[in-house]
Amino acid sequence: MNEKVRAVFTDDTITVYQAYPARIADPALDAGTFVDPFKRTRMTWIKTSFLWMMYRSGWATKSDQERILSIEITREGFEWALSRACLSHFDRTRFGTKAEWRAELESSPVRVQWDPDRDTGLNPLSRRAVQVGLSGEAVDRYLDEWIVGMTDVTAMAGDIRRAVRGGDDEEVAALLPVEREYPLPEAVRERIVSTRPEV
Repeated sequence: MNEKVRAVFTDDTITVYQAYPARIADPALDAGTFVDPFKRTRMTWIKTSFLWMMYRSGWATKSDQERILSIEITREGFEWALSRACLSHFDRTRFGTKAEWRAELESSPVRVQWDPDRDTGLNPLSRRAVQVGLSGEAVDRYLDEWIVGMTDVTAMAGDIRRAVRGGDDEEVAALLPVEREYPLPEAVRERIVSTRPEV
């Protein structure tokens, strides 16, 4: 399975995406992090693939996903999360029994799930995109330490969608975020990359 983290990143930061309604997005943009009515007690999922976010949110048209936020976080924080993650599905090469896997899943503050990445038509690709679920300590660190910038990219999503529908490949290419393979530390890769297809 082609499981690689692809993302926009710099030497110090990586960009992730989340979709929310205006009642959560607006206060977050004002504060530079997520604040009430965002609930720290709930698991929150971050995605590094812009087009997977478009697939999940229906180009920002689905209920409570009308605003797309591009969130720049520290690479140190991102790797902290992945180094403590548990795969969201059972992998028999890592765990002797499903009970052992469930115990780690429940105790880990981070979950990793791999889903087919998407093309501009939102069709599935052979490679997979990562979703990272944060809970407990990981959510607190995300909100209080890792976020260094937040931008509303809903309008950009709309522009890209219109260019896709109009068949303007050059415009699409010019607008899409340029995502590259993220250089995962080997220990992190071994922890989060599945050794078999999800079943």
